[in-house]
Amino acid sequence: MEQMDLIVRNGVVVLPTGVEQVDIGIKDGKIKVITSGLAASARHEWNAAGQVVMPGMIDVHVHFSEPGREHWEGFSTGSSMMAAGGCTTFFDMPLNGIPSTVNCEALLDKARLGNEKSVVDFGLWGGLVPGNEDDLAPLAKSGVIGFKAFLSTTGNKEFEAVDEMTLLSGMKKIAKLGKVLALHAESAAITNWLKAEKEQAGCVSADDYLATRPILAEVEAVERALYYAEITGCALHFVHISSEAAVGKIEDAKSRGMNVTVETCAHYLLFNHDALRERGSIAKCAPPLREASEQKKLIELVAAGKFDMLTSDHSPCPYDMKDPKDFNLFQAWGGISGGQFTLLAALELSQTNHIPLEQIARMTASAPAERFDLADRKGKIAVGMDADLAIIGLDTPFTVTEDNYYAKHKQSLYMGHTFPSSIVGTIVRGKVVVQDGRVLENEGIGKNGQWQKPEGTQLVDIMG
Repeated sequence: MEQMDLIVRNGVVVLPTGVEQVDIGIKDGKIKVITSGLAASARHEWNAAGQVVMPGMIDVHVHFSEPGREHWEGFSTGSSMMAAGGCTTFFDMPLNGIPSTVNCEALLDKARLGNEKSVVDFGLWGGLVPGNEDDLAPLAKSGVIGFKAFLSTTGNKEFEAVDEMTLLSGMKKIAKLGKVLALHAESAAITNWLKAEKEQAGCVSADDYLATRPILAEVEAVERALYYAEITGCALHFVHISSEAAVGKIEDAKSRGMNVTVETCAHYLLFNHDALRERGSIAKCAPPLREASEQKKLIELVAAGKFDMLTSDHSPCPYDMKDPKDFNLFQAWGGISGGQFTLLAALELSQTNHIPLEQIARMTASAPAERFDLADRKGKIAVGMDADLAIIGLDTPFTVTEDNYYAKHKQSLYMGHTFPSSIVGTIVRGKVVVQDGRVLENEGIGKNGQWQKPEGTQLVDIMG
């Protein structure tokens, strides 16, 4: 047999067909062979005895803020953080950079920066905002993974929420383009009205914040979007869903044959509203962390396979934008910093709730790949696929500290949390980027998807 570039030996490998102890031979960035007792030689070998080998995570929901706000997070620190968490592909949301990714010029500039700096592979979301409907087709042709819109107020003047007419016309165009629309589904009317009432009364506690973003606001927005999708034929992906009732609406839509998927985030599963009460703005996000009873329901839904995928919604900022000395809880920037920990959180849930590793691999890798047209090369451990692997110390605990958290800003809800498992290694298209839990110097090896200018320059197919 020909010489391999890398062989991962003796690992317990999570395959689409089950969990087996096999060797993985890698050549030219692809999985060449999967077998027991692989006889081939290799330039490099990884002895995975006692370790679990999973498909690298695909996180479809992160917020890196380059260009323009790299001091919040950028491709270099952000992708290193993702690699340290066993993530081999991420999709960056369009809103926090300056400019936002709402036209081709901004898209191609962001892709260039990512190609120069990213440690892992990535895709880019485009935005749907008032006034950019004519940019949707060029963005789709240029390679966006899909489009993102807000049904609630964004707090970001560069990326405003859609009005109803923009939403409907945008959905119709996105349907014709064969793309997916991701939605932040909270009712602006409900949340803004409740927020104004609380602020006028001087009520700005953690309980008050939760009351301004009730489950009903999420359910109303989900239901409305589903009605619009029925009219327009648009495929939908609901991000960071935080309630059983909203999942019920989405399940009903699926049962009617609608093209819709749903994610939840690790922080809704590991934490609840008590964290906001105790830790303040570090735990602020939208939708908010729910009460413990709702958290329990979400975990049960994950175990039952009702969520298509798990994501981080990594949404960091400098701490001075959250500092309680300067801002009350309503004024502080909202967002959870924690992109490194989604796969670890999923593994914790696997152990505490008896969720099979194959199901974890589906939610964190194969389902995202299938939804966003990467399944021909990513999302599972199989011959011919990209050699994207996460190597796990399943029974080796990992406690989050400032030293082992690779994000630019270390203030995180996860700080001090101990996971029962650890990420020992991460391999991106056959290249070891994390070894013994440490990120190696591999800036720029990550690549984006299929980017081309609308005029028709040659397509560069990289993510694989």
